[in-house]
Amino acid sequence: MATKMENIGPAVIGLNTHNRHLIGQPKDINLLTHRFGDDWKKSLLLPAKDNRVKTSDVTATKGNEFEDYCLKRELLMGIFEMGWEKPSPIQEESIPIALSGRDILARAKNGTGKSGAYLIPLLERIDIKKDHIQAIVIVPTRELALQVSQISIQISKHLGGVKVMATTGGTNLRDDIMRLDEEVHVVIATPGRILDLIKKGIAKVNKVQMMVMDEADKLLSQDFVVTIEDIIGFLSKNRQILLYSATFPISVQKFMNSTQRVELLAKKITQLGCSCFYIHAKMMQEYRNRVFHDFRNGLCRNLVSTDLFTRGIDIQAVNVVINFDFPKNAETYLHRIGRSGRFGHLGLAINLITAEDRFNLKTIEDQLMTDIKPIPGSIDKSLYVAEFHSVNPDCEAEASHPGGGSEAH
Repeated sequence: MATKMENIGPAVIGLNTHNRHLIGQPKDINLLTHRFGDDWKKSLLLPAKDNRVKTSDVTATKGNEFEDYCLKRELLMGIFEMGWEKPSPIQEESIPIALSGRDILARAKNGTGKSGAYLIPLLERIDIKKDHIQAIVIVPTRELALQVSQISIQISKHLGGVKVMATTGGTNLRDDIMRLDEEVHVVIATPGRILDLIKKGIAKVNKVQMMVMDEADKLLSQDFVVTIEDIIGFLSKNRQILLYSATFPISVQKFMNSTQRVELLAKKITQLGCSCFYIHAKMMQEYRNRVFHDFRNGLCRNLVSTDLFTRGIDIQAVNVVINFDFPKNAETYLHRIGRSGRFGHLGLAINLITAEDRFNLKTIEDQLMTDIKPIPGSIDKSLYVAEFHSVNPDCEAEASHPGGGSEAH
């Protein structure tokens, strides 16, 4: 199947009623009719019609028209002047859902209209009266950033002032600083560059209402995923996230369901009678800071976290790490177990292993040249109980290898 749409969890599904006024009102239609007249299509500068044979990836539609989505007429003009006559299947499925404010995880083959599927609702929801960044599109390469920005500029040319900016690594940072000092509504960027601009306080993203990830399979690979989660951490809690990918690797699915798993696990631990904090990227920055502060000060002894925040935890009192979801590679494994035993202190890592994890376990053991042992019937308390450290200070030499965790089947 060429196109697949998935709604990601009940927590992120639902109509954002405060966005309804952006989808078009009768008074806007009357104004546009007066401005362009009923024959507005006749004034369009259409490209030559493409009569080449097309595959079912773009022709197997429901028969919808772009006018069916109550889009601004100026936006429709830009769409038609791009040569887009009717929405493709991915656009038919995606546009109305994106306009409603819901999160999207969409799969479609390359060349089937994914860019239009997210740029059309993104540009429809831009309010040019507001002088701040309202949408971010994250792409893995400079070439794709330039391509998407060019499409955005062309589609929005009749909208009367939508400001689109592309920024990628390897370009002059001073130019970006000067550009962001002016009005910018949409930023199309590679992950490292936009995060750098955000951390420097140059790109202010606290009012961003929509974040798009194009080629999400690449962006959520080990090369980018930590950067992506870091970017999301700076956004408003109410932001909308749209993911588009030609494939759905485990990394994409895990990313979109990971925050719910964190909350569910924390709830289960609490039900077992243990106090528990949790933290993930969908929380507001202020709340995440409070959780870290309280955890550091010992108000709670248990914290459930995603990989993003495990890399940021530097608390010497942390002495036990439990890998509920076993990591896929040695780098992530080291980052996780390194949260315990800080600054030369001892620590304990326990791994919960499923049958599917045994291959990753063997790979990590080989890469780290270590042996992750099955969990013993009795665990040496000097590894994780602070009071025992002073009783037997010489035990540190017994836990010096990097894979000093235990495997629990």
